[in-house]
Amino acid sequence: MKILLTGATGYIGKRLLPVLVEAGHEVICCVRDRRRFTVPPSIREQISIIEIDLLDIESLEKIPEDIDGAYYLVHSMSASKNYQELEKLSAINFRNVLDETNVKQVIYLSGIVNEQELSKHLNSRKDVEEELNKGRYSLTTLRAGIIIGSGSASFEIIRDLVEKLPIMITPKWLKTKCQPIGIADVIQFLHKSLFNTKTYNENFDIGGPDVLSYKQMLLGFAVCRGLKRSIYTVPVMTPRLSSYWLYFVTSTSYKLAVSLVNSMMVEVVCRDNRLNEILEINPHSYQQALQKAFSKIKSNEIISSWKDSYTSSGINFNVSDFVEVPTFGCFTDKRINRFEDRDLCIQRVWNIGGKTGWYYGNWLWKFRGFLDKLVGGVGLRRGRTNPSSLNVGDSLDFWRVIYANKDKGHLLLFAEMKLPGEAWLEFKIVGDQLQQTATFRPLGLLGRLYWYSVLPFHGLIFRGMLKNITKYNKS
Repeated sequence: MKILLTGATGYIGKRLLPVLVEAGHEVICCVRDRRRFTVPPSIREQISIIEIDLLDIESLEKIPEDIDGAYYLVHSMSASKNYQELEKLSAINFRNVLDETNVKQVIYLSGIVNEQELSKHLNSRKDVEEELNKGRYSLTTLRAGIIIGSGSASFEIIRDLVEKLPIMITPKWLKTKCQPIGIADVIQFLHKSLFNTKTYNENFDIGGPDVLSYKQMLLGFAVCRGLKRSIYTVPVMTPRLSSYWLYFVTSTSYKLAVSLVNSMMVEVVCRDNRLNEILEINPHSYQQALQKAFSKIKSNEIISSWKDSYTSSGINFNVSDFVEVPTFGCFTDKRINRFEDRDLCIQRVWNIGGKTGWYYGNWLWKFRGFLDKLVGGVGLRRGRTNPSSLNVGDSLDFWRVIYANKDKGHLLLFAEMKLPGEAWLEFKIVGDQLQQTATFRPLGLLGRLYWYSVLPFHGLIFRGMLKNITKYNKS
């Protein structure tokens, strides 16, 4: 069958794509920016790519009429203040276009919305479902709560809290009940629901076998990791204070922290498990889902991470907008050094950031990340999804990968830290030399003052970084 996959660059979409291809489907991947969609060579012949923006009706004309099924896996979360209106409009536009196609079924992954009073985020998910349900096709809605998997936002936040804090003073919403589900089970539900007529025009809650409070989830994670942790809840933490607490302790952005805190105050427990019987799926327990996640992390098999989403930085842009580094009105710090081993030099560049660090003055990089956190930036806590490979669109500490060609030895990063301007960091192999260029386009007088204030540190850091990347020392 011909399947339309929206959100193909997202956390769920990246994992569902190979499953659909393996099942023999032809998949049309909808992306907003083709440059940041890296396709595994093994499946290139079975997919096609179209660039669309759900808020741009003209771009939706690229969706072919002869599709059989479609997945709606997009959401704005907290990318903008009016994201509820934008999500609703996106759903309406999508529905109107699909009504003009041959599509038989649309599958939408939503959140569990069984409470009378919902958070802004969950209300938005419900509104999208209602709009999609007005289409001429059959809609299947799968409603999930906390998703546990390597690279998922929930998993990474729980991991940050448990591994960093032996004692936690937490808000009272940690007593709220939820029903976590492993990412592998979510993918199975999404896949097996496709063209199953028993799921047409129905909505289902999907979850694992365990109903836990968030406190129990944290303590359960500690057990899985062999850690001893103590958690005390207090009634004085307001949602705003809780959001700040989550933002500073974990790698999440503040906007995402606000949405998560508001959602975590709402109970997300499944009404029933009837879909398990229909699709013959026996979901993994919470502990099993954790073990599977760490198995993937250990073997460096993390297919997707929430940190690679633009939601992690709160910045919404197309990679194409920044692939050409400007020169007019910009400050640059360009340094060149020879190397003896080309492959070793490139590998060091490709390993930069994350646990490897920045090869010189790591404490200064960490301090800069701390300052960024204080003013609402992403800081250094995102790290990187894979320790040795980079793809366009990946997050790398407080940078975003804009261009990555390992064969040519060319890597371009764009800064997502809070700055009075825009910044790029470029590494480029030219002959037997590595060119390292930092470019800053200032915004007004404040931008110029910022550049001159950090210039002494740049001289120290960039010189040391280039020297250590190019030196011949395989140890």
